Amino acid sequence: MNLIVYTVICALVIAFILGVLLGLFKKIFHVDTDPKVEKVREALSGANCGGCGLAGCDAFAGAVVKGDAPVNGCVAGGAECASKISQILGTAGVEVKPLVSFLACHGTKECALEKGIYHGLETCKGAQLVMNGTKKCAYGCIGLGDCVKVCPFDAISMGKEGLPEINNQKCVGCGKCASVCPKKLFKIIEKDTKGPIARCSNYSQNKPQIKKDCSFGCFKCGMCARKCPSQAIDVSSGIPVIDYQKCTNCGECVNACPDKVLVLLGQ
Repeated sequence: MNLIVYTVICALVIAFILGVLLGLFKKIFHVDTDPKVEKVREALSGANCGGCGLAGCDAFAGAVVKGDAPVNGCVAGGAECASKISQILGTAGVEVKPLVSFLACHGTKECALEKGIYHGLETCKGAQLVMNGTKKCAYGCIGLGDCVKVCPFDAISMGKEGLPEINNQKCVGCGKCASVCPKKLFKIIEKDTKGPIARCSNYSQNKPQIKKDCSFGCFKCGMCARKCPSQAIDVSSGIPVIDYQKCTNCGECVNACPDKVLVLLGQ
């Protein structure tokens, strides 16, 4: 019985000593935190999406107070969040334009031929490592939904045609889908962008092979650039690139494209 009592007393004494030591260590190693950091953290969306380029909301809050990150860096929070942060830091308001993700591929099941039946890890990354994707087009969407799994806003779903579909009402352009896609098919653009954009990422110059692999692939005919009255299209890379400062959103290039690769944004 005495042994039990002694054991309990010793445990309590040890616990007391450890508590005192922890309290001392906390005071000795205490680091003052700028109260602005907590205020900024509360103003953020809390999505921890990584769209700011940092590990999460806590990291961004600390960085923006130090001046190492822009006040409009929280893409999920948008203009309202940037305004709150500007008020906390006492800086002038910063214009924030909403972003959205765009899939630069239209290689559906009907028009993009598959290499065969894939048996393996059901991820785009896995299929890319094993056989450079599931489609004959080396640039085409693999379609196993890695982008769907990482989207923190439930803004992407797999469509019936085998391609990811983006809900522009939910998407904030955080870039998670772009970072996980092994084919680099997602482009982050301003939500209010008006003008054409290419739904193809096949940069190959092998024209006959392009059509064999995907009937929707850009054939590199250059018709879009020739028909553009504003000379706003550059096709030197193999895919039409639009200068939206010059583009008037007339739609001539879309009508001229024989492959229907271009689509007008902001319609």
